[in-house]
Amino acid sequence: MTRVWRSRAALLLAVCVMLGAYLLFPGVKAFVDNSFAAFAHLDSADLARFIQSWGPQAAAVSFFLMILQAIVAPLPAFLITFANASLFGAFWGGVLSWTSAMAGAALCFYIARILGRGAVEKLTGKTVLDGMDTFFTRYGKHTILICRLLPFVPFDPISYAAGLTSLRFRSFMLATGLGQLPATVVYSCVGSWLTGGTYWLVTGLLTLFALAILLMMAKKFYAERQKRFR
Repeated sequence: MTRVWRSRAALLLAVCVMLGAYLLFPGVKAFVDNSFAAFAHLDSADLARFIQSWGPQAAAVSFFLMILQAIVAPLPAFLITFANASLFGAFWGGVLSWTSAMAGAALCFYIARILGRGAVEKLTGKTVLDGMDTFFTRYGKHTILICRLLPFVPFDPISYAAGLTSLRFRSFMLATGLGQLPATVVYSCVGSWLTGGTYWLVTGLLTLFALAILLMMAKKFYAERQKRFR
């Protein structure tokens, strides 16, 4: 049995174990269902209350939620970062968010590398993956750095797409870590004092910031395209 097939068999076994646990154990099913329900409101305060309800296991639950959102895109990871900051403080909450996001990115990368494009298209959608391919073809690992800095650019499809390229895992993790760090620091600092209307104010400002950067990128790409066809 080749290394790829051994990896696929191990991944399939892990999926079967998790699915079996979900179907056979009511406690596991309730936890997963409640996790999705906590995400559904798109409110970091609700998510923080859900995480806090697990007491001493709160940090582990938060880590699991970050992994869950990485695999089952598109769930908003920044909500977890806000919740972690409000529960554990800006520093430790930021450390938890950054490390769990890195673990989620690594998992997506290896899922893509092991299962191949067909499986990734089912997870992310063909259109989204094709869009990521275009960026990687033109900008390579710089695509990761740029997209990690943008708060509302899908995080996980980038990780999946990177796993389908020849990019080395070490380079991928380095670019992801550096690109994710500034956003994690900002979200953690802001999340430590976000409440009520302030939450929506800052969310709106972050949205405008992201749109401004996207417009600048689009303008740059258009200018480069025009030069190429002259």
